Formats: sequence, C-alpha cells, structure tokens
Amino acid sequence: MKKVIRYIKHHKIKSVVITLLLIGYFFCLPQELFKDPTATVITSKNNELIGASIAKDGQWRFPHNDSIPEKFKTSIIQFEDEYFYKHPGFNIISIIKALKQNLSSGSIKRGGSTLTQQVIRLSRKGKSRTYIEKIKEIILATRLELRNSKNEILAFYSSNAPFGGNVVGLDAASWRYFNRNANQLSWAESATLAVLPNAPSLIYPGKNQEHLLKKRNRLLKKLLDKRIIDSLTYNLSIVEGLPQKPYPLPQIAPHLLQKVAKTHYGEHVTTTLNLELQKRVNTIVSNHHNLLKQNEIHNSAVLILDVNTREVLSYVGNTPTDKFHQKDVDIIDKARSTGSILKPFLYAAMLDAGELLPNTLVVDVPTQYGSYNPENYNKEYDGVVPASRALSRSLNVPAVRMLQEFGLDRFHHYLKALKLKDLKYNANHYGLSLILGGAESNLWDLCKSYAALSSTLNHFNESSSEYFTNEFCEPKFIASKTVDFGKPIQNKVLFDAASIYLTYESLKKVNRPEGDESWEFFDSSKQIAWKTGTSFGFRDAWAIGTTKDYVVGVWVGNADGEGRPGLVGIQTAAPILFDVFDLLPNSDWFDKPYDEMQEIAVCSKSGFRATEFCTDTQQEFIQTSGLKTKPCSYHILVHLDENEQYQVNSSCEDLNKIKHKPWFILPPLVKFYYKAKNPFYKSIPRYRSDCLGESKITMEFIYPKKNNTVFLPKNFDGKTNDLVLKIAHSKPETTVFWYIDKTFVGKTKDIHDMAIIPKQGSHLITAVDEFGNETKRKIEVSE
Repeated sequence: MKKVIRYIKHHKIKSVVITLLLIGYFFCLPQELFKDPTATVITSKNNELIGASIAKDGQWRFPHNDSIPEKFKTSIIQFEDEYFYKHPGFNIISIIKALKQNLSSGSIKRGGSTLTQQVIRLSRKGKSRTYIEKIKEIILATRLELRNSKNEILAFYSSNAPFGGNVVGLDAASWRYFNRNANQLSWAESATLAVLPNAPSLIYPGKNQEHLLKKRNRLLKKLLDKRIIDSLTYNLSIVEGLPQKPYPLPQIAPHLLQKVAKTHYGEHVTTTLNLELQKRVNTIVSNHHNLLKQNEIHNSAVLILDVNTREVLSYVGNTPTDKFHQKDVDIIDKARSTGSILKPFLYAAMLDAGELLPNTLVVDVPTQYGSYNPENYNKEYDGVVPASRALSRSLNVPAVRMLQEFGLDRFHHYLKALKLKDLKYNANHYGLSLILGGAESNLWDLCKSYAALSSTLNHFNESSSEYFTNEFCEPKFIASKTVDFGKPIQNKVLFDAASIYLTYESLKKVNRPEGDESWEFFDSSKQIAWKTGTSFGFRDAWAIGTTKDYVVGVWVGNADGEGRPGLVGIQTAAPILFDVFDLLPNSDWFDKPYDEMQEIAVCSKSGFRATEFCTDTQQEFIQTSGLKTKPCSYHILVHLDENEQYQVNSSCEDLNKIKHKPWFILPPLVKFYYKAKNPFYKSIPRYRSDCLGESKITMEFIYPKKNNTVFLPKNFDGKTNDLVLKIAHSKPETTVFWYIDKTFVGKTKDIHDMAIIPKQGSHLITAVDEFGNETKRKIEVSE
C-alpha cells in the first residue's frame, strides 16, 4: 500500500489518467443493454404459451428469458464460440486468424467475434464493422464478462439474436418456426436455430434451404464427433426436414391478452388459465357460434372462475366471428342489460332481511305502477306462486311486486355492495325495471358476485361459522397475484349463509334446456344453481351457474346491440353453460349452514309460518331472520252449516250446529288467475240468505288495465271486434251493472264478462253491483 501511495505522489498525472480510465471502463457499459420493445406474452398456469402480441416495432421479440434449453446452449456454443467458458470476453487466437484472413483478402471475410462480443454488437445496433468498432466491442465485452455470468450473457444472446425476417430471440423463433416451446425442440431443431443468427438475412426457413441444411448438418456432425450426441441421434437428426414457413403464434385467449396488455404491455405474464380447459371451451363457443349465426347472432362470451381461489380458469371474450361483427371486442367487461339475472340477489336480500320465507306465496296478477306495466314472459299469470318457484321460473310480475314491497333504494344498496361498476345511477333512475333489466352490468362483475356468494357459504361451513371481511374481492387472472379474503368475523358482510343456501336451493330447480330436463334422475348429474336472463328487445341472453367449486358465466348476443328473435337465455346461453359444466369436475352440493338456520313449522300451502288454522304443515329449516316474517294470513277460520254448503253465524244458526273449519282463501283478482291453473281450489261458501253481517264485498278489474290504450282490430268482414270487459267479484253470484261514460250497457251474473264496441277516444268504464259497490277504469280506445 505504501508503494502505491508513493507511486501516486511521484506520478500524479499518470495516476489521474489511470483513475479516469478505470472510472470510464467501469461506467462504459450501459446498465440496460437492450431497450427494444418486446411482445406481450401470456402463458397458462403451467407456463404453456396461450398468446402473444407483436412488439411496437413490428418484431416478434419475446421478453428477456434467463432460461436457455441445454440443447440450444450446447449447439450455439459449438457453432459460434467453442471456447466461450474459457475466454474473458474475446478470443485472441480467433482475432489473429480473422485479422490475417481479412488482410490477405483486402476485405472483412471473418469476424472472429465471441458470443460476448456479439451481444455487445447486438446492443449497439447499426454500427459499421470497422477495426475501431471491433476494439470498442472487445473493451465492452470484457466489461460485460466482469459484470455478468456466462449464463446471463448467453441469455442476452438467445433473447436478442436475429433469426430471420421479423423474428428476434430464441423463444419467438421456436414458436414461429417449430410451433412449440424452445425446451421441447429436438437436436436437429436446436441446431437449425443455432446456425440462423450467423446469417439471418441470407438464410432462414423457406429460403436458401440447401445452404441452411448443410450448415445444420455440419453442426450436427460436430456434435457427433465430440460425442455430445450418439450416432442414432445423429442419423435421425439429419433426416429431419427444415421448416418451410413461419407458423402463426397461438391465439388461444386473445381477449385476455388484450386485457393483460393494458397493464403489462411488453411483459411475459403467467396467467391462471388452464390451457386444456381454455381450448375445449373455445371449441364449445365455436360450435355454438356456427349454429347461432344462422339466426344472425354473432357474439358470445364465457368466463370460468374457481370459487375457492378466485382464479380465472377460462376466458373467452368473444366468438371466432369476423371484424364486421366485432370479433376483437372483449364482451366480458362490457356493460349489457341484465335482464332477469339480478333476481336471485333480490330473493337473497329479502330472505336475509327476514321479509320472506323460501316458499312464501307472492302475488302474480296483471300489475301496473303508473305507466310501468310488467308482464311475464309467457303473458300468463298464476294468481299466487311460491317465491322460490317464482325465482326458478323467472316470473317478472312477482319479481317487480317483491321489489316494490322490499324497497327500491334498499335493494339498490345491496347491489352497490356487490360492487357492480356499471350500476352508475341512483335507484330512482332505474325504477322498478331495475329487476327486469333496467340496469346494466357485465359478465365479469356478475360472475364475481356469484363466486363471492358461493365462497361465503363455503367459508361459513368450513370455519367456525365465520364470514370473511373481503369476501367480495376481485378475481385474478395473473398467477403472481394473491387473493386476500380478509379476516374472519362473526357477522355477515352482505348476505347471511342461510339466505345464500336457500337461494341456491331454488336456483337448483331452474328448468334446464331442452334435452336436459331429466337431469336429476341420473346419478352422475351435476347439481348446479343457475339463472338465465333475457334483456328487453332480445338483445342480451345470460346464463350464470355455480357449484361449490366453480362459477360459469355465459353471455350471448350481438356486440352492436341488435336484437334477434329467439335470443333468449334458456335457448342460447344455457346450452353453452351446461356444455361448459360438462368439462368441469363434479362438485358436492353446498353444506347446509345449520348455525344460521332454525327449524319451524311452515304452512305447506302458503309457505308462511304456520298458524293454528294451517291444517297441513311441515317442518322446515329457514334462515334465522325468517322468524320475523308474518304468520300465514291465507288461512282463516270460517263458520259453516252442518252440510258445509253455506257460511253462517249466530244470527241464522244455532251455535251447537255451526262447524268451524280452516279455509285457504284468496282475494278475488288473485283467485281468478289461481283457479285457472288450480281447478281444485275451493272458493269459500257464500253466506246463507237468512244470515246477517256478511263479509265485505270486493271487486277488481281484470281487463282493461289502468290507463290502458285499447286497439279494436277488424275481422275479415271488416267488422270491428268487441272489447271484452272483465272483473273479479268476491261473490260471483252477485249481479253487476255496466256503464260507459254514465251510459248503461248491460248487466252480468256469475261470469262477469261484458262485450262492448266503444267509439274512439277516452272513456270511463264503471261497474256497480246490486249492493252499490263500484269500481272504475279509464281507457283510451283506438282503431
């Protein structure tokens, strides 16, 4: 050290120069050698290539890869730089030989560059091959050798070497020329790629085949001579053909590639996709597309989530249609009208709030709220129907009436808690149509919500009856990301486990598509809770289903919003849903969350909590909050004569002769529709004529509806058809008198249908019974 200090004191200028040279040498090599744009590459969970998009400069250049297959590593070293592991970045013997040959020929015939020097040359693009440039390369190569390991230098070379055309790097070349991963290449294929960077513009697959074949075989012979490969491998390798033209890169999940590129452009991203499942779902979508396009339905999307990990297992953003039909649009995250797909959330919310039991009767009759007039899909009505059955049959009128009863703002709050990002407006903006497709959502958010409900139920049963704070988290499609379900808590986050379970029990009974109706009779059949939806105008068809382990979501329609006849969830989306579920493993049905349930007596006929007048009851497990629901009001105690023909009371019958009997009774309008489908319904007997104090008389219009415009068509003779007025009367045997604008037009008894031919314009219809009770309805008549 003293000698060094003494030397510096006596040779200050030299010392400064040496120091500056050392500093310059240390910093002469850029920290980042290659700044070229790279392709966005996505692979499956098992690192199988799913898709790639070309780099911004038009080159197929995959992101840097530190891993180099042994066959290619051996081939490239034997072909380009036999002493790679021994030299410090340059090979002085090769340089001297090259210098002699170049001087004797008067031009540059031989380079003598090592692989390290070639890495430097690749990073210094476009530099002319002069002796000064060669000296710079040698200096930078030695610096690279000091900074990086030999394997890292090889990785730089294999990731950035030109392989002909617009193919750069080993990974891209392997897929473009051999349609598979580099670590799956044979010796012949690895040797072919090893010789390509030596003259990529002169020889590449499809061009100068004879020259390329000779170079490859010479390398294979060298590998044989050095006993790197045996004679059998050599003989088999030299008869392998050469690739004739580049293969297109796999595009197995192009829409997920688009999605990844938005946030990870130019990167290699390992996704959560299952490659084989993705391929098979692609086939299903393609097959259904070939059928649907015959009805000019061109687009569909499928999403599969793993409930337990919240991983995306398959992502099909659209059909393999054409650009005219917008094949590049990713439908999965696009807002579309929800149709009936939100109905299960309302059912669960009402169960959760203790305002409904699973089979509580809900009213299903023609209904009007202001100018809003919801109708069932088949234009028929049941009078009353169990809530679970209304859900499984997707009846519109009961759903709207349930929403009105539950509260629009209240339900809107539940939907906002589900984090449906396309629900952008307040509750009043949507109105009661919210439950029938008045709002928009997307397949991603809807599948996420169903997965969260299923996971809530799973976690509750698997833990000590606990919920998790972050149950409604975002699914993931990037494998490196983690899903955090939050901390376990005792209180529910949104819906309690029992309400979810009972909702799924109802959805399990949804009628399946044609040909799959008898699924429950087969032991191997999957138990699936699922729901379809169809938007107004037949623009969107939905089907979303869940098991304990998987959620599958399907959307079908046209990306431009064009509606088509037959574009109905059960007909177009449901068949895809069940074809996809057939690819997935069977799952056990959800366990019943007993800790959130109570066993009580329920009226078998009304679905309400049983009262003393409910003669037919059954024990059912209901959600704990259901204990707050009202007791059955459909059963009352009636007093009959000895023959049970008439109602009587103490004014007309001896108390000892009066029979007291529970009776299932419905309001007149409800009864009118209920009896049409339940012919064994027994109306309550009327009072005997000598009795006083009869029950209150009610009557309601069946047709026309409130503020309705009536069109009177003409028959083939040109005669205007009649308008038939209908009312339901609590005592049908009563005589009813009919008036139009105070003009008497007739009377009816027993069956209260009145045929009239009114003039065009506004009219007031009045019906008055013999007891003075009346009901009125305004209509507008048009021809």
